[in-house]
Amino acid sequence: MITCQPTLAKEMLPNPVFVQVNESLPDLKAARLIADQKASELASDPMLLAWYEAKTGRFSPDVECCSEFKPGWVVYAESRGGNVTISINDQEYVFIYRDFAA
Repeated sequence: MITCQPTLAKEMLPNPVFVQVNESLPDLKAARLIADQKASELASDPMLLAWYEAKTGRFSPDVECCSEFKPGWVVYAESRGGNVTISINDQEYVFIYRDFAA
């Protein structure tokens, strides 16, 4: 098994939508509120599958890397139908959703 976490690049993200927020976001919770709102505008029934916080390096789900080309949490979301990505402030925060209505 590969135990790696490749550096995240926007080309790795499924259907990315880039959101720029002018004010500094205090934490993951504030970023998620913005991402949930945007996902609801783009998908009628979005469900969060994975997220990433750049400043801490934290991500969920905490899975081993299944690819040497993408982080494990991205592979996890894609393999479960993740088809909407919200990237806030140039990947400061990234959220991948699945639209269950699609």
